[in-house]
Amino acid sequence: MQKSHAKESPPFSQRAFGLIKRLSWKQTFAALQYPNYRLWFWGQLISLFGSWMQITAQGFLIYQLTKSPAYLGLVGFVAGLPTWIFMLYAGVVADRVPRRRLLIITQAAMLALAFILAGLTFGRLVQPWHILVLAFGMGVANAFDAPARQAFVLEMVEPEDMTNAIALNAAMFNSATALGPAVAGVTYALFGPGWCFTINGISFIAVIIALALMKLRPFIPKAQMNSVLQDFKEGLRYVASHRMIRTIIMTVGAVTLFGFAYATLMPAWAVKVLGGDSTTNGFLLSARGVGALIGALLIASLGRFKFRGRLLTFGTLAFPLFVILFAFVRWLPLSLLILIAAGMSHILIFNLCNSLVQSFSPDELRGRIMSIYSFVFFGIMPVGALWIGGAAEKFGEPAAVIIGGSISLLFALAVFFSVPKLRKLA
Repeated sequence: MQKSHAKESPPFSQRAFGLIKRLSWKQTFAALQYPNYRLWFWGQLISLFGSWMQITAQGFLIYQLTKSPAYLGLVGFVAGLPTWIFMLYAGVVADRVPRRRLLIITQAAMLALAFILAGLTFGRLVQPWHILVLAFGMGVANAFDAPARQAFVLEMVEPEDMTNAIALNAAMFNSATALGPAVAGVTYALFGPGWCFTINGISFIAVIIALALMKLRPFIPKAQMNSVLQDFKEGLRYVASHRMIRTIIMTVGAVTLFGFAYATLMPAWAVKVLGGDSTTNGFLLSARGVGALIGALLIASLGRFKFRGRLLTFGTLAFPLFVILFAFVRWLPLSLLILIAAGMSHILIFNLCNSLVQSFSPDELRGRIMSIYSFVFFGIMPVGALWIGGAAEKFGEPAAVIIGGSISLLFALAVFFSVPKLRKLA
């Protein structure tokens, strides 16, 4: 009898059982062994909770004022416009100045803008254009905050725990996503949107205090400074020449532009499609956050695992399928379950893309590479908000969501067949 020398892969049930065995509660919170990261985690958790209250209340308030889904897209566009103007420059800044100092400045700016919106709302003076202007201001602060925040992770933890720290960052973000919108919906209904904006303003104090208390290694500036343009070109050339970084960032862009754009329509979906109100809107956003939190904790509990490429590939294919399914459902409990599943697969994409890009990034270019990553994520988001708002106005919300999900799925399939090395990344 002739023996086969081909190595047979274990059956799916065995692989699934092996994955479950790898889950470790101890590994889930490995990054919290670092004192600086503990400060960051709790300060950011409080701040993000407030931010999601403001995002939820702001979207529903402008929909109440205008009754237009296109305006929802416009708010998203205006908030993201500063990304196009400032974020790539901000990446150069993040490689030149102490990142902690830069983060304290951006958090203080967001605090001030939240209190201004709260004051206008309490004074019954708020108009749609006020919300647009302040959303633009928040976008400017975020453009400088995002690349510094992404690159700051490796100042708080060692490289071997970077993936865990990024997963816990996602868990923190999505804990706030899970609770913030639901609390905002109830607060909005009982007390009005002004209190949502006030709570957000107060919440920024927590992360400013956390940053001030950290004990970090001294910042050492580059010995020889190039011009801003030269530094920017150096980062751009590196990304353009590195096939994996390029593919991963393109994946982030496609998912953000087409797949994730559906989130912009939640206030209109809650009212027009599901016949609900501000509380329904909060529950929809929270369900997505619950799913993302579960996904982030799953990644964190795997520890220092070596199959990030396969898990990323699964997320890119599963996420658009759940988005398309969501578009056909008209029953709130089932909608919430599908959004939980969409949130889980969505966080697999963005968490693992972030981790893989950072793994391929040399320290001296990290701020600039993460600014390009953040530019694609935050910069394309307003374009996604703009097109899906216009499509919903013309074709209806369900049709717009189906279009976006379908294009995202086609892109994922194209990457699956054209870049097989991606799913083999450790």
